[in-house]
Amino acid sequence: MKTLLLVDGSSYLYRAFHALPDLRNRKGEPTGAVYGVLNMLRRLRRETAADYIACVFDAKGKTFRDDWYPQYKANRPSMPEDLVRQIEPLHESVRAMGWPLLMVDGVEADDVIGTLATLAGRAGIQTVISTGDKDITQLVNPLVRLVNTMSNEHLDEKGVTEKFGVAPARMVDYLALIGDAVDNVPGVEKVGPKTAVKWLSQYPTLDDIIAHAGEIPGVVGENLRKALPWLPTARRLLTIKCDVELPVKVEDLAPKPEDDAALVQLYDQLEFKTWLKEVQGRGTRDEARGEISASTSSTRGPESEPQTSNLTPRTSPARNYETILTDAQLAVWLEKISAAGLTAIDTETTGLDPMTAQLVGISLAVQPGQAAYIPVAHRYAGVPPQLQREEVLQKLDPWLRDARHRKVGQNLKFDRHILANHGAEMEGIEHDTLLQSYVLESHRPHDMDDLANRHLGVKTISYDEVTGKGANRIGFEQVELGRATEYSAEDADITLQLHGVLYPQIGQEQKLARIYREIEMPVNDVLFAMERTGVLLD
Repeated sequence: MKTLLLVDGSSYLYRAFHALPDLRNRKGEPTGAVYGVLNMLRRLRRETAADYIACVFDAKGKTFRDDWYPQYKANRPSMPEDLVRQIEPLHESVRAMGWPLLMVDGVEADDVIGTLATLAGRAGIQTVISTGDKDITQLVNPLVRLVNTMSNEHLDEKGVTEKFGVAPARMVDYLALIGDAVDNVPGVEKVGPKTAVKWLSQYPTLDDIIAHAGEIPGVVGENLRKALPWLPTARRLLTIKCDVELPVKVEDLAPKPEDDAALVQLYDQLEFKTWLKEVQGRGTRDEARGEISASTSSTRGPESEPQTSNLTPRTSPARNYETILTDAQLAVWLEKISAAGLTAIDTETTGLDPMTAQLVGISLAVQPGQAAYIPVAHRYAGVPPQLQREEVLQKLDPWLRDARHRKVGQNLKFDRHILANHGAEMEGIEHDTLLQSYVLESHRPHDMDDLANRHLGVKTISYDEVTGKGANRIGFEQVELGRATEYSAEDADITLQLHGVLYPQIGQEQKLARIYREIEMPVNDVLFAMERTGVLLD
């Protein structure tokens, strides 16, 4: 069966803009949203085999829904100027990457997607829709499934039912009852998901609920009866139009060859240096595939899939993990982290007591799949010469202390203590994936192995696999450098990838964003100071 891959470009554009750091090129032009969307498109093409593809964006101007309901989306603020400036280079880049780009006046991207999925279904073509918009769940059927590229969530008919409590065919009724705050479509006052699911379990459709409104007791029953004149309009507004007159047919959406000349110009302008190098070096396939150098080859290859049965198979980003053993290598990475908008950092230590453990090595990652490990205190027979710990910390010091160089980590409070044990300070802590996990899912485990499994579909190398167990366990300083690089560089790499998945989810909820930004992150600084200072007991 042939496959049509559709991307909700407008949804991802906003999410990437709010989720990623404020990346800019040397001219000060914003590039973060462009980078985020293109990164997702690249990943989709790697992971989803498709015969036809399209990236769909909202067109400028009003739609037919504004005629039905002038307050539709009236609560949305105007698009930030920094986002407006990224739309044109994004569209140019999407086209240069070989993606057909669609915008249809008078309708929304959802309507274009719904129409294409309907046409594909009639032709016996299955459709995969990449989106983070719950409204599109109404399109799911035996030939249509959804994938959220930012959270790695896959939804078929069963998945929608399990997640929302109603089948895809009832999602419009469900949304009409609870309302859609994003689009400024009111629902029934004080009716949330649980009540909506309860009603739709008792009465199969919204029409049945309306017909039996007099039987529903209590305040919610009164609120339902008040909303009866409005509910048909709400359902009408939230229903995706699947018969839009389109300028193309599904068969016209075959992927086009990438325009290397245009990509070189765009990547150079946007300063996406790794992608620029990739396009310029297409003739050297090893470089284009980002193969791992033989000296630090991972036992889990760059294109491997998790072998654990409970994981959704996925292709991980190509891995390029480097062991830093020379001043020249360190200088290159100092340039990388100084130029990066956000760097993941992790430390390896002699123990778990943050006040007494000593630094064994530092790992850094600047983009998914690209990371390095700097060993400074490994001790075993035949260990290669390493850079001196004091020298490494001295060279990293300006970057560590500069708050303008933004950093992300998994429980960075621990890493701050380890660095402080050696007289080093770390500022510019922008994000912490452990705290992001706590804000999103306080009831679930927050260790990296579990987070990677849950959110990335990746089985990471465990600490036990590297150091052994029980009486046979060795200290990390005794771990062979190649193996230590696989483990530690993966930690930094996975942290960066987790941030790309977790933080956008926080950004979608204003209350969660406030808790994370105004409570958890500042309190983390306070806790570090308290732990570092201790208390005086008489």
